[in-house]
Amino acid sequence: MNFSELELHPSLLANVRDQGYETATPIQAQAIPPALAGKNVVGMAQTGTGKTAAFVLPILNRLRAGRPGGIRALIVLPTRELAEQVNSSVIALSRGTGLRSAVIYGGVGMIPQERALRSGGVDIVVACPGRLLDHMGRGNLRLDRVEVLVLDEADRMLDMGFLPSIKRILAALPTQRQTMLFSATLAPELRDLVNSAAPGAVTVQIGIARPAHTIAHALYPVPTHHKSGLLLELLRRADTGSVLIFTRTKHRANRLLQQIVREGHSAAALHSNRSQNQRQLALDGFRDGRFRVLVATDIAARGIDVDRISHVINYDVPDTPDAYIHRIGRTGRAERTGEAFTLVTPEDTLQIRAIERVVGSNLERRKVEGFDYNAPAPPRAHEQFDRPERPMQRRDGGRPAPRQDSRAPQRGGPPARRDQRPARREA
Repeated sequence: MNFSELELHPSLLANVRDQGYETATPIQAQAIPPALAGKNVVGMAQTGTGKTAAFVLPILNRLRAGRPGGIRALIVLPTRELAEQVNSSVIALSRGTGLRSAVIYGGVGMIPQERALRSGGVDIVVACPGRLLDHMGRGNLRLDRVEVLVLDEADRMLDMGFLPSIKRILAALPTQRQTMLFSATLAPELRDLVNSAAPGAVTVQIGIARPAHTIAHALYPVPTHHKSGLLLELLRRADTGSVLIFTRTKHRANRLLQQIVREGHSAAALHSNRSQNQRQLALDGFRDGRFRVLVATDIAARGIDVDRISHVINYDVPDTPDAYIHRIGRTGRAERTGEAFTLVTPEDTLQIRAIERVVGSNLERRKVEGFDYNAPAPPRAHEQFDRPERPMQRRDGGRPAPRQDSRAPQRGGPPARRDQRPARREA
């Protein structure tokens, strides 16, 4: 379906074309019409399917024709990176409409956000739950005029323990509003939330729990002590495009970053022990090509929106098939092709079987020609801090803000030892 068939205002259509799009993706084609009609919508689609525009365009179409006065649309999502990504889409698609947006999340100072909210004229707020509740508690914003609510990556917010926060936010909103909820899956807790927050919602479902068809998968069986060596060999051979590497822990991400930089690659790391400034600089550098390689943990997986990632490499096999789908969804986006490589040790058999059931076929096993799989194991690295990165929940469902740190992302070596603290929750 062409965007011109979706009854959008001409100024919005012009902005869509300026972004280089003519044809709507399946989730856009199915979700935008009921959203434009003011209906509640539940969209079930994985990342990389174009769902951001599926809710941003109906919001802009509705708000541009209404009367200004207070915050009229609220978009709630789980991570800082995703908040920045969605707000960028709002800015790009709203040019010429006179609509203004503000983005608020934890890990940065409150005062600039407070000034933006109190300056007046903000129509759309894009927010993470913890910081949104902080601003609400300080009286920096009111939600009594909100006409449209969007809960994006709702399953991820549930996983991160945000359900109590979401319920508090819902209690502050008008009961007469349009609600749109987007999620890759719909757990029982989410079904209850849909029934209460979006009664009578139109449900659209696109490619649930299946990777994009544009992604080629391959498994690389390898002894545990040769994983790093094989990864470096794959980087040498994957000589085009940007490469995103996922690890299970922050310490391992830092250690791999050192090894990758020593091999001459431009690289950065992204995980919750990085300050917001470091994380933003790492993402910006990855987007503009200054960093060819980005090493990240799962907690950052859904906030990375970078065009033309040619390879996603799972250094560690993800714990669940859903995590696998979201990791590899960073490549093969918008009908582009991409490759997903996974390093597999004998201990990973059960996880691989679960992933293959979701993918619907056995994944190809490959060996790298010329790589010495039988070389003796190197001395065992000290891994006292090598624990999986898992979000921690504050009692009020918010996220404690990390200490501010103005250091830029480093091209090699782990951050100072004070960064080796227990993981804090992304928000």
